[in-house]
Amino acid sequence: MAKAERSGGILETIKTVVYALLIAGVFRTLFFQPFWIPSGSMKDTLLVGDFLFVNKMAYGYSYASCPSLRFPRFGIDIGAEDICGIFDGDNSRLFGSEPERGDVVVFRHPVTGQDYIKRLIGLPGETVQVRGGVLYIDGQEAPQTPAGTFTETYDAQGPMGNRPQCANPGVPLGGVCEKPRFRETLPGGVEHDILNIRTTQLDDTPVYTVPEGHYFFMGDNRDNSTDSRVSPVAGGVGFVPYENLIGRAGRVVLSFGGTSIFKVWDWRFDRFLEPIE
Repeated sequence: MAKAERSGGILETIKTVVYALLIAGVFRTLFFQPFWIPSGSMKDTLLVGDFLFVNKMAYGYSYASCPSLRFPRFGIDIGAEDICGIFDGDNSRLFGSEPERGDVVVFRHPVTGQDYIKRLIGLPGETVQVRGGVLYIDGQEAPQTPAGTFTETYDAQGPMGNRPQCANPGVPLGGVCEKPRFRETLPGGVEHDILNIRTTQLDDTPVYTVPEGHYFFMGDNRDNSTDSRVSPVAGGVGFVPYENLIGRAGRVVLSFGGTSIFKVWDWRFDRFLEPIE
């Protein structure tokens, strides 16, 4: 009798775990997806180690709404297309709504399927160009005004331990890394910060015409961002299809400044629950 009770208890435990995983999977698929900022491409809006939830209800649902399971250490690499690929290809969405210029969006890379987070700059049918580091949309300048200097410690950031790029050369380990900051105003009135590190080839681009059903994204850390200014063939992102949007980022929930979440002394408490502009 005792053996039967133990077997029944184990079975109930397994069922409880399975149900919990199913509920968590449905919640993540339909409502909110956790996202950890791994790189500095969106500084100073988002910092390495920021943790946020992406609102999947913002733009409706497509194949990209299905979660990916990527654990290279264990040889697991299951993308959204592997789970929901049957819905891929028609560039449409269920209960879809259009994103707005200036939204900070998580999307799936058109080629690799990796999750990216960038700011929406160009809408379908518009032209986008950068001239002298200044953004132009349909020939209209997005004006920039000086907004001081963004500073951070020159040290390892995040689990990958990458060090930031600095506008001031020769910064020693533990020194102050500086980047000029500007306030950019997009057509429609959305304002946000951008950073400048140096003059690069991406400060002067061709004119891009955004195809219908696609979007143009850029990082706020303009000289340290892999985005729509470079095609996927050349290692960039290119134009992002509507169906590849995952959701909108609205607020930083937690923020961990060091190389490990367990280093409590590196937590950035001032960024907890901070709205994303």
